[in-house]
Amino acid sequence: MKTDPESFIRANTSLMAPPHVPEIRLHLASEAHELWLKTEEELEEIGLPPPFWAFAWAGGQGLARYILDHPEAVVGRTVLDFASGSGLVAIAARQAGASHVLAVDIDPWAGTAIRLNAVENGVALEFSSENIVGRAVDADVILAGDVFYDRDFAAGLVPWLRRLAGEGRAVLVGDPGRAYLPKDRLEEQATYQVPVTRALEDSEVKKTTVWRFLAG
Repeated sequence: MKTDPESFIRANTSLMAPPHVPEIRLHLASEAHELWLKTEEELEEIGLPPPFWAFAWAGGQGLARYILDHPEAVVGRTVLDFASGSGLVAIAARQAGASHVLAVDIDPWAGTAIRLNAVENGVALEFSSENIVGRAVDADVILAGDVFYDRDFAAGLVPWLRRLAGEGRAVLVGDPGRAYLPKDRLEEQATYQVPVTRALEDSEVKKTTVWRFLAG
């Protein structure tokens, strides 16, 4: 890495609570356009992949809210938070009583952000930067916020998550109406109106639904 992730995160984010999950504090970009709208060349210059970890996306906020309001979904269970980003959902799962939480994100910068955010919230998380799509998973519950934004990515996720659900694992996703959400394979659990950053989304509030993957 050309830039030290921890130093960069501390210098370019502020500690704040996502509006829909005030119980949790994260290192987030206070002004989305300053960090998110850097050009590809600027990001490459500092060795920074697109900083998904710097924002509390609507799907993650909705899923974290659901977990905190329904701790029975994770309490005493092992949890895998897929495409964890800031670690918001992973932190919520730990706070709700999960026995062990593994946050997974292929961006190594996310690993630093998750570590800092876990410390800030007084929880213990493990992190992996491996690409686990299609692999066997050793967890009772799989959580995924805002992952159906890309056609090719979704095409790989859907059969994998269905298979995990078919193995008897609870697979919960939070989604604010992304284009490639496979609604025909999901069961609605809850719906929220989540405040978001207009610089990143097309509105200031996104209707966000928590779904459970159906087996088979």
